[in-house]
Amino acid sequence: MTVSQLSPTTRSDGLASPRSAPAALKFGPSDEFHRTLRQRVDGYFKSTGRQPRDCPRMYLKTAIILGWLAASYALLLLGAGTWWLALPLTMSLGLAMAACGFNIQHDGGHQAYSKRKWINKLAALTLDLLGGSSYVWDRKHNIIHHSFSNVTGHDNDVNIGFFGRISPHQKRLGFHRWQHFYLWFLYGFLPIKWQLYDDFRDVLAGRIEGRRFARPRGWDLATFLGGKAVFFSLAFGIPLLLYPLWVVLLCYLATSFVQGLALSIVFQLAHCVEEADFPLPRDDTGRLENSWAVHQVETTVDFAPRNRLLFWFIGGLNFQIEHHLFPRVSHVHYPALAPLVEDTCREYGLNYVAHPTFRAGVASHFHWLRRMGRPGVAPAEHDRKRIEEPATQA
Repeated sequence: MTVSQLSPTTRSDGLASPRSAPAALKFGPSDEFHRTLRQRVDGYFKSTGRQPRDCPRMYLKTAIILGWLAASYALLLLGAGTWWLALPLTMSLGLAMAACGFNIQHDGGHQAYSKRKWINKLAALTLDLLGGSSYVWDRKHNIIHHSFSNVTGHDNDVNIGFFGRISPHQKRLGFHRWQHFYLWFLYGFLPIKWQLYDDFRDVLAGRIEGRRFARPRGWDLATFLGGKAVFFSLAFGIPLLLYPLWVVLLCYLATSFVQGLALSIVFQLAHCVEEADFPLPRDDTGRLENSWAVHQVETTVDFAPRNRLLFWFIGGLNFQIEHHLFPRVSHVHYPALAPLVEDTCREYGLNYVAHPTFRAGVASHFHWLRRMGRPGVAPAEHDRKRIEEPATQA
């Protein structure tokens, strides 16, 4: 199977796939860029003999992360008799949960883990173990976010409600002036929000960002409810047999905060920075200017490509451009694909942006939040600034 077959299916209008493209929003015509890039990536796998999925490194990595997760939970449950033991263990558990989501669940949810559907499904179900819903995530992330990245009113991931303004097309409120300080704290509460509220709201409403989606039925509904039951048992039921309620709640809050901070920052550094575009479709046609592939490049930014430890922990999501273009390729290949993607972007005159370090990405997100919180910054004044730092292999 070639990478072209693993890439999002493109139609004449450049949409990611038939099921991920509501008729109300369309992309510009497909162009030579995506076809050329897929041919070059196909050539890479043919010349190296490597498989886009079912990578031994990924199976080993899965065992390590699941072992880390299980050990952190067991030690916190059975061996944390004092606060100075509980605190580092809650941090370890939160980071292990984030690593599980970044690596196992994410590759499985994108069908990038294996060519076998049941293995991908099993990997994706780890999200239900973490308190989320793999069913809702597939609709919200795969179908909506990966199709319409950074399109205000369509991409739910750039909508954090009245708490903050992270798109130039969102309404500014007075207290957003300080969002570049307070939002970092609120990021930590993301898991609590989707564990206890978002998933239930979306399923009951049958809508995400105003778009209808089929409510889970049959086994999907059983998985949704069963996953929530398992998570609540692990997070609250079992610990309450051993500890007072206030201790259990504190540990839950601390663990979730660490997990949420890690998850949120990784997403924000890839899409909500000074160098990322926030396009809108034309009012008369509902069509975006660029083709699907060009749109992914323009709205996404890589960061810290040389940081091997970060790459391992966050499942290659510092190579977000490569991930958005080839979501069904295992993340272990992203560092090797990055030079091909960058060279092709340069050849076709596209802005391939990569912050050289994690710190540079954080600074860009901070500056973007500050800019979006200032009075007088209207959508028309959203002039894109691009850095020319070359992307290098991790």
